[in-house]
Amino acid sequence: MKTRSHGLAAVLAAALLAGCNTMPQNPAGSAPVAINPAIGGPIKGVGIESHDIIGMSDQMMRDMLASARLTQARGGRAPRVIVDAANFANDSTQPINRNIITDRLRVALNRSAAGKLSFVGRQYAAAVESERALKRTGTTDVGTTGMTQATLGADYRLGGRIASLDQRSARTGMVGRYTQITFEMFDLETSEIVWSGIYEFERSAADDVMYR
Repeated sequence: MKTRSHGLAAVLAAALLAGCNTMPQNPAGSAPVAINPAIGGPIKGVGIESHDIIGMSDQMMRDMLASARLTQARGGRAPRVIVDAANFANDSTQPINRNIITDRLRVALNRSAAGKLSFVGRQYAAAVESERALKRTGTTDVGTTGMTQATLGADYRLGGRIASLDQRSARTGMVGRYTQITFEMFDLETSEIVWSGIYEFERSAADDVMYR
């Protein structure tokens, strides 16, 4: 029995070794490289890049906090705002996760607002309502901050649009793209636009990269 077991083990080892030897090799591969997203890496195209997202969110954050109309307190209370991608459309030819732009803008605003704005997390409404129901039925206690009659209503909400204009030369193969990103804060009672900002750029390249 021992001889048979040793023979079977040898066969399995030989098969495993043969399988490893037939695996495709990648001698031209390269190791991962850490990249500063504020600068960007070697793969660049004509569309929105990481440094654009960082630059535009920082620019919009500073402009919004400098707006006396947007940050004007009412009755001693900071205006309540919703900053998410629900009303932030992508009409450009580049596929992009809109949340990556609005999330960074919201976080940057929240960290720098210093009480000028109050942020409502409407994307968490379902979780909030579920917890409120548990508290009011006695399934859980009321927590440490107590209960309110209703959840927070907001004064302003982020809207905007990503748009682009593309060009391609049939003779040279060069591609170009003008990208325009608009940001607006609108009044949730009157629909009045109380603040607007814009970020735009144009780039061209011989071979564009694939965005996804």
